[in-house]
Amino acid sequence: MADISIDAVAKRYGDTTIIDRLSLDIRHGEFFTLLGPSGCGKTTLLRMIAGFVTPDEGRIVIDGQDVTRLPAHKRETGMVFQDYALFPDKTVFDNTAYGLRVRRFSAADVKHKVGQILDRVELGHLQHRYPGELSGGQRQRVALARALVIEPRVLLMDEPLSNLDAKLRIQMRDVIRQLQQELDITAIFVTHDQEEALSMSDRIALLRNGRIDQLDTPEGLYARPGTSYAADFIGAANLIKIDSVQSDGDAGHVMVNGARLTLPQQEIDGDVCLAARPEHISLRDAADQGDNDVPGEVIYRRYLGFKAAYSVRLGDGQTVTVDVYSAQDPVYAPGAKVALRFESGCRLVRA
Repeated sequence: MADISIDAVAKRYGDTTIIDRLSLDIRHGEFFTLLGPSGCGKTTLLRMIAGFVTPDEGRIVIDGQDVTRLPAHKRETGMVFQDYALFPDKTVFDNTAYGLRVRRFSAADVKHKVGQILDRVELGHLQHRYPGELSGGQRQRVALARALVIEPRVLLMDEPLSNLDAKLRIQMRDVIRQLQQELDITAIFVTHDQEEALSMSDRIALLRNGRIDQLDTPEGLYARPGTSYAADFIGAANLIKIDSVQSDGDAGHVMVNGARLTLPQQEIDGDVCLAARPEHISLRDAADQGDNDVPGEVIYRRYLGFKAAYSVRLGDGQTVTVDVYSAQDPVYAPGAKVALRFESGCRLVRA
Protein backbone atom coordinates (compact mmCIF):
# COMPACT_ATOMS: atom_id res chain seq x y z
CA MET A 1 0.00 0.00 0.00
CA ALA A 2 1.08 3.57 -0.54
CA ASP A 3 -0.70 6.64 0.72
CA ILE A 4 1.55 9.64 0.19
CA SER A 5 1.40 12.89 2.14
CA ILE A 6 3.41 15.88 1.02
CA ASP A 7 3.33 18.50 3.77
CA ALA A 8 4.37 22.09 2.96
CA VAL A 9 7.52 21.11 1.08
CA ALA A 10 9.73 23.82 -0.36
CA LYS A 11 12.82 23.77 -2.54
CA ARG A 12 14.98 26.72 -3.43
CA TYR A 13 18.16 27.17 -5.43
CA GLY A 14 19.70 30.47 -4.39
CA ASP A 15 17.03 33.16 -4.71
CA THR A 16 14.86 31.01 -6.98
CA THR A 17 11.97 29.11 -5.41
CA ILE A 18 11.20 25.92 -7.35
CA ILE A 19 8.60 24.41 -5.00
CA ASP A 20 6.74 26.86 -2.76
CA ARG A 21 5.44 25.20 0.43
CA LEU A 22 3.32 22.73 -1.52
CA SER A 23 0.99 20.26 0.22
CA LEU A 24 -0.66 17.26 -1.40
CA ASP A 25 -2.19 13.89 -0.49
CA ILE A 26 -2.13 10.95 -2.93
CA ARG A 27 -4.27 7.90 -2.27
CA HIS A 28 -3.26 4.27 -2.56
CA GLY A 29 -3.77 2.88 -6.05
CA GLU A 30 -4.18 6.26 -7.71
CA PHE A 31 -2.69 7.17 -11.04
CA PHE A 32 -1.76 10.72 -10.12
CA THR A 33 -0.34 13.20 -12.61
CA LEU A 34 1.80 16.27 -12.03
CA LEU A 35 1.05 18.46 -15.03
CA GLY A 36 2.49 21.78 -16.14
CA PRO A 37 4.90 23.58 -18.44
CA SER A 38 8.68 23.41 -18.24
CA GLY A 39 10.01 25.10 -15.11
CA CYS A 40 6.82 24.79 -13.03
CA GLY A 41 8.48 22.41 -10.51
CA LYS A 42 6.85 19.08 -11.39
CA THR A 43 10.09 17.12 -11.93
CA THR A 44 11.67 18.61 -8.80
CA LEU A 45 8.65 17.52 -6.78
CA LEU A 46 8.83 14.00 -8.25
CA ARG A 47 12.54 13.78 -7.46
CA MET A 48 11.86 14.86 -3.87
CA ILE A 49 9.36 11.99 -3.53
CA ALA A 50 11.96 9.64 -5.04
CA GLY A 51 14.68 10.85 -2.67
CA PHE A 52 17.02 12.35 -5.28
CA VAL A 53 16.33 15.91 -4.03
CA THR A 54 16.02 16.91 -0.38
CA PRO A 55 13.38 19.53 0.53
CA ASP A 56 14.49 22.68 2.30
CA GLU A 57 11.24 22.68 4.28
CA GLY A 58 8.35 20.34 4.97
CA ARG A 59 8.16 16.58 4.98
CA ILE A 60 7.17 13.61 2.80
CA VAL A 61 5.35 10.62 4.29
CA ILE A 62 4.76 7.28 2.53
CA ASP A 63 2.52 4.72 4.24
CA GLY A 64 2.85 6.61 7.50
CA GLN A 65 6.67 6.60 7.33
CA ASP A 66 8.49 9.93 7.23
CA VAL A 67 10.92 9.49 4.33
CA THR A 68 12.01 13.13 4.02
CA ARG A 69 15.63 12.33 4.94
CA LEU A 70 15.59 8.66 3.90
CA PRO A 71 18.00 7.73 1.05
CA ALA A 72 16.40 6.98 -2.31
CA HIS A 73 17.32 3.28 -2.31
CA LYS A 74 15.47 2.74 0.99
CA ARG A 75 12.15 4.29 -0.07
CA GLU A 76 10.88 1.29 -2.06
CA THR A 77 10.01 3.42 -5.06
CA GLY A 78 10.53 2.54 -8.72
CA MET A 79 11.57 5.26 -11.17
CA VAL A 80 11.16 5.47 -14.94
CA PHE A 81 13.28 8.27 -16.38
CA GLN A 82 12.67 10.35 -19.48
CA ASP A 83 15.73 8.90 -21.24
CA TYR A 84 15.07 5.40 -19.74
CA ALA A 85 18.65 5.27 -18.29
CA LEU A 86 19.28 1.70 -19.49
CA PHE A 87 22.75 0.16 -19.33
CA PRO A 88 23.84 -0.14 -22.99
CA ASP A 89 26.22 -3.03 -22.22
CA LYS A 90 23.60 -5.13 -20.41
CA THR A 91 20.89 -7.29 -21.97
CA VAL A 92 17.18 -6.74 -21.46
CA PHE A 93 17.26 -9.43 -18.78
CA ASP A 94 20.23 -7.92 -16.93
CA ASN A 95 18.84 -4.38 -17.12
CA THR A 96 15.58 -5.60 -15.64
CA ALA A 97 17.34 -7.69 -12.98
CA TYR A 98 19.59 -4.86 -11.79
CA GLY A 99 17.43 -3.73 -8.84
CA LEU A 100 16.86 -7.27 -7.64
CA ARG A 101 20.58 -8.08 -7.68
CA VAL A 102 21.39 -4.90 -5.76
CA ARG A 103 18.89 -6.10 -3.17
CA ARG A 104 20.70 -9.48 -3.12
CA PHE A 105 17.86 -11.69 -4.35
CA SER A 106 18.85 -15.25 -5.14
CA ALA A 107 19.59 -16.20 -8.74
CA ALA A 108 16.47 -18.38 -8.82
CA ASP A 109 14.26 -15.53 -7.57
CA VAL A 110 15.83 -13.11 -10.05
CA LYS A 111 15.16 -15.49 -12.94
CA HIS A 112 11.58 -16.06 -11.86
CA LYS A 113 10.66 -12.41 -11.17
CA VAL A 114 12.37 -11.03 -14.28
CA GLY A 115 10.78 -13.69 -16.46
CA GLN A 116 7.35 -12.83 -15.08
CA ILE A 117 7.61 -9.07 -15.58
CA LEU A 118 9.16 -9.34 -19.05
CA ASP A 119 6.27 -11.55 -20.10
CA ARG A 120 3.81 -8.98 -18.77
CA VAL A 121 5.38 -6.22 -20.88
CA GLU A 122 5.63 -8.62 -23.85
CA LEU A 123 9.43 -8.68 -23.97
CA GLY A 124 10.12 -12.25 -22.82
CA HIS A 125 11.28 -13.21 -26.31
CA LEU A 126 13.79 -10.33 -26.37
CA GLN A 127 15.50 -10.84 -23.01
CA HIS A 128 18.92 -11.53 -24.56
CA ARG A 129 18.98 -8.41 -26.73
CA TYR A 130 20.78 -5.17 -25.87
CA PRO A 131 19.13 -1.72 -25.70
CA GLY A 132 20.74 -0.66 -28.97
CA GLU A 133 18.91 -3.49 -30.72
CA LEU A 134 15.47 -2.37 -29.50
CA SER A 135 12.91 0.14 -30.73
CA GLY A 136 11.98 3.16 -28.62
CA GLY A 137 8.82 1.49 -27.40
CA GLN A 138 10.69 -1.66 -26.43
CA ARG A 139 13.30 0.33 -24.48
CA GLN A 140 10.49 2.11 -22.70
CA ARG A 141 9.00 -1.26 -21.70
CA VAL A 142 12.38 -2.42 -20.35
CA ALA A 143 12.58 0.70 -18.19
CA LEU A 144 9.06 0.06 -16.95
CA ALA A 145 9.82 -3.60 -16.22
CA ARG A 146 12.98 -2.66 -14.30
CA ALA A 147 10.98 -0.25 -12.13
CA LEU A 148 8.15 -2.73 -11.47
CA VAL A 149 10.16 -5.92 -10.86
CA ILE A 150 11.26 -4.72 -7.42
CA GLU A 151 7.57 -4.46 -6.43
CA PRO A 152 7.81 -0.83 -5.33
CA ARG A 153 5.36 0.93 -3.06
CA VAL A 154 5.19 3.77 -5.57
CA LEU A 155 5.92 3.92 -9.31
CA LEU A 156 7.38 7.29 -10.35
CA MET A 157 7.55 8.30 -14.02
CA ASP A 158 9.22 11.43 -15.37
CA GLU A 159 7.94 12.19 -18.89
CA PRO A 160 8.51 8.56 -19.96
CA LEU A 161 6.67 8.91 -23.28
CA SER A 162 8.20 12.13 -24.56
CA ASN A 163 10.77 10.40 -26.80
CA LEU A 164 8.23 8.22 -28.61
CA ASP A 165 6.34 9.00 -31.80
CA ALA A 166 2.66 9.94 -31.56
CA LYS A 167 1.20 6.50 -32.38
CA LEU A 168 3.54 4.67 -29.99
CA ARG A 169 2.81 7.16 -27.21
CA ILE A 170 -0.87 6.28 -27.40
CA GLN A 171 -0.09 2.55 -27.28
CA MET A 172 2.22 2.93 -24.29
CA ARG A 173 -0.32 4.99 -22.36
CA ASP A 174 -2.60 1.96 -22.43
CA VAL A 175 0.21 -0.42 -21.43
CA ILE A 176 1.27 1.69 -18.45
CA ARG A 177 -2.27 2.32 -17.22
CA GLN A 178 -3.26 -1.34 -17.55
CA LEU A 179 -0.19 -2.57 -15.63
CA GLN A 180 -0.70 0.03 -12.92
CA GLN A 181 -4.29 -1.08 -12.41
CA GLU A 182 -3.50 -4.80 -12.55
CA LEU A 183 -0.75 -4.44 -9.93
CA ASP A 184 -2.83 -2.04 -7.81
CA ILE A 185 0.16 0.23 -7.41
CA THR A 186 0.27 3.95 -6.67
CA ALA A 187 1.72 5.82 -9.65
CA ILE A 188 2.89 9.41 -9.98
CA PHE A 189 3.33 10.56 -13.54
CA VAL A 190 5.01 13.79 -14.69
CA THR A 191 4.10 15.30 -18.05
CA HIS A 192 3.62 18.58 -19.86
CA ASP A 193 1.22 16.89 -22.29
CA GLN A 194 -2.40 17.61 -21.38
CA GLU A 195 -3.73 14.78 -23.55
CA GLU A 196 -1.59 12.24 -21.67
CA ALA A 197 -2.78 13.65 -18.38
CA LEU A 198 -6.45 13.62 -19.33
CA SER A 199 -6.41 10.11 -20.80
CA MET A 200 -4.46 8.33 -18.04
CA SER A 201 -5.09 9.99 -14.70
CA ASP A 202 -7.41 9.50 -11.76
CA ARG A 203 -6.49 12.99 -10.56
CA ILE A 204 -4.28 15.77 -11.85
CA ALA A 205 -2.36 18.49 -10.03
CA LEU A 206 -1.79 21.40 -12.41
CA LEU A 207 1.36 23.18 -11.26
CA ARG A 208 2.25 26.81 -11.73
CA ASN A 209 5.42 28.42 -10.38
CA GLY A 210 5.93 25.74 -7.75
CA ARG A 211 2.35 25.73 -6.51
CA ILE A 212 -0.81 23.80 -7.33
CA ASP A 213 -3.04 25.98 -9.47
CA GLN A 214 -5.86 23.39 -9.49
CA LEU A 215 -6.22 19.82 -8.25
CA ASP A 216 -9.07 17.83 -9.78
CA THR A 217 -10.17 14.86 -11.85
CA PRO A 218 -9.54 15.09 -15.61
CA GLU A 219 -13.24 15.79 -16.15
CA GLY A 220 -13.27 18.45 -13.46
CA LEU A 221 -10.22 20.25 -14.78
CA TYR A 222 -11.59 20.36 -18.29
CA ALA A 223 -15.22 21.19 -17.51
CA ARG A 224 -14.71 23.39 -14.44
CA PRO A 225 -11.40 25.27 -14.63
CA GLY A 226 -11.01 27.75 -11.83
CA THR A 227 -8.45 30.05 -13.40
CA SER A 228 -7.58 31.37 -16.84
CA TYR A 229 -4.30 29.46 -16.52
CA ALA A 230 -6.12 26.15 -16.04
CA ALA A 231 -8.65 26.86 -18.78
CA ASP A 232 -5.90 27.72 -21.25
CA PHE A 233 -3.55 24.85 -20.32
CA ILE A 234 -6.16 22.07 -20.30
CA GLY A 235 -7.63 21.95 -23.79
CA ALA A 236 -8.29 25.00 -25.91
CA ALA A 237 -10.18 27.92 -24.40
CA ASN A 238 -11.18 31.42 -25.43
CA LEU A 239 -10.42 33.81 -22.58
CA ILE A 240 -12.75 36.72 -23.19
CA LYS A 241 -12.64 40.09 -21.47
CA ILE A 242 -15.97 41.06 -19.95
CA ASP A 243 -17.51 44.47 -19.32
CA SER A 244 -19.32 43.65 -16.08
CA VAL A 245 -20.68 40.85 -13.87
CA GLN A 246 -23.95 40.89 -11.98
CA SER A 247 -25.70 38.28 -9.88
CA ASP A 248 -29.35 37.76 -8.98
CA GLY A 249 -28.73 34.81 -6.64
CA ASP A 250 -29.59 32.05 -9.11
CA ALA A 251 -27.48 33.04 -12.10
CA GLY A 252 -24.65 35.29 -13.16
CA HIS A 253 -25.10 37.91 -15.86
CA VAL A 254 -22.09 38.95 -17.89
CA MET A 255 -21.82 41.81 -20.37
CA VAL A 256 -19.61 41.00 -23.38
CA ASN A 257 -19.30 43.48 -26.20
CA GLY A 258 -22.66 45.03 -25.28
CA ALA A 259 -24.52 41.68 -25.07
CA ARG A 260 -25.90 40.28 -21.81
CA LEU A 261 -25.06 36.60 -21.23
CA THR A 262 -26.59 34.41 -18.52
CA LEU A 263 -24.30 31.81 -16.92
CA PRO A 264 -24.58 29.38 -13.99
CA GLN A 265 -23.98 31.09 -10.65
CA GLN A 266 -20.37 30.96 -9.42
CA GLU A 267 -18.54 32.33 -6.40
CA ILE A 268 -15.39 33.97 -7.75
CA ASP A 269 -13.66 36.98 -6.21
CA GLY A 270 -11.35 39.46 -7.88
CA ASP A 271 -10.70 39.96 -11.57
CA VAL A 272 -12.49 37.47 -13.80
CA CYS A 273 -12.83 36.64 -17.47
CA LEU A 274 -15.09 34.35 -19.48
CA ALA A 275 -13.58 30.96 -20.38
CA ALA A 276 -15.35 29.46 -23.40
CA ARG A 277 -14.25 26.21 -25.05
CA PRO A 278 -14.54 26.39 -28.86
CA GLU A 279 -17.11 23.58 -28.77
CA HIS A 280 -19.22 25.51 -26.23
CA ILE A 281 -19.96 28.31 -28.69
CA SER A 282 -22.42 28.03 -31.57
CA LEU A 283 -22.77 30.18 -34.69
CA ARG A 284 -25.87 31.46 -36.44
CA ASP A 285 -26.71 34.11 -39.02
CA ALA A 286 -26.56 37.67 -37.73
CA ALA A 287 -30.21 38.07 -38.77
CA ASP A 288 -31.14 35.40 -36.21
CA GLN A 289 -29.31 37.07 -33.32
CA GLY A 290 -31.07 36.63 -29.98
CA ASP A 291 -30.91 38.60 -26.75
CA ASN A 292 -28.03 36.49 -25.37
CA ASP A 293 -26.01 36.40 -28.59
CA VAL A 294 -22.85 38.38 -29.33
CA PRO A 295 -22.35 39.80 -32.83
CA GLY A 296 -19.16 39.05 -34.74
CA GLU A 297 -17.51 38.78 -38.13
CA VAL A 298 -15.86 35.66 -39.57
CA ILE A 299 -12.12 36.09 -40.15
CA TYR A 300 -11.50 32.61 -41.58
CA ARG A 301 -12.73 29.02 -41.61
CA ARG A 302 -10.46 25.95 -41.44
CA TYR A 303 -11.80 22.53 -42.42
CA LEU A 304 -10.42 19.81 -40.11
CA GLY A 305 -12.34 16.71 -41.13
CA PHE A 306 -14.90 16.02 -38.39
CA LYS A 307 -15.12 19.72 -37.56
CA ALA A 308 -14.52 23.19 -38.93
CA ALA A 309 -12.67 25.79 -36.85
CA TYR A 310 -13.81 29.38 -37.23
CA SER A 311 -12.00 32.50 -36.14
CA VAL A 312 -14.49 35.27 -35.36
CA ARG A 313 -13.76 38.90 -34.48
CA LEU A 314 -16.04 40.59 -31.95
CA GLY A 315 -16.96 44.24 -32.18
CA ASP A 316 -14.41 45.23 -29.55
CA GLY A 317 -11.58 43.54 -31.49
CA GLN A 318 -11.34 40.33 -29.45
CA THR A 319 -10.90 37.16 -31.51
CA VAL A 320 -12.81 33.98 -30.66
CA THR A 321 -12.31 30.42 -31.96
CA VAL A 322 -15.47 28.38 -32.59
CA ASP A 323 -15.60 24.65 -33.44
CA VAL A 324 -18.54 23.42 -35.50
CA TYR A 325 -19.13 19.75 -36.34
CA SER A 326 -18.84 19.29 -40.09
CA ALA A 327 -22.34 17.81 -40.40
CA GLN A 328 -23.76 21.00 -38.84
CA ASP A 329 -21.45 23.51 -40.51
CA PRO A 330 -23.27 26.29 -42.40
CA VAL A 331 -19.93 27.17 -44.12
CA TYR A 332 -19.60 30.89 -43.45
CA ALA A 333 -17.16 32.77 -45.69
CA PRO A 334 -14.67 35.35 -44.40
CA GLY A 335 -16.45 38.62 -43.76
CA ALA A 336 -19.79 36.99 -42.96
CA LYS A 337 -21.76 38.64 -40.15
CA VAL A 338 -22.67 36.09 -37.50
CA ALA A 339 -24.03 35.78 -33.98
CA LEU A 340 -22.25 33.78 -31.28
CA ARG A 341 -24.19 31.95 -28.61
CA PHE A 342 -22.26 30.96 -25.50
CA GLU A 343 -23.59 27.65 -24.16
CA SER A 344 -23.87 26.43 -20.56
CA GLY A 345 -20.33 24.99 -20.52
CA CYS A 346 -18.82 28.50 -20.49
CA ARG A 347 -17.59 29.70 -17.10
CA LEU A 348 -16.17 32.66 -15.29
CA VAL A 349 -12.58 32.08 -14.14
CA ARG A 350 -10.03 34.08 -12.21
CA ALA A 351 -8.01 36.11 -14.66
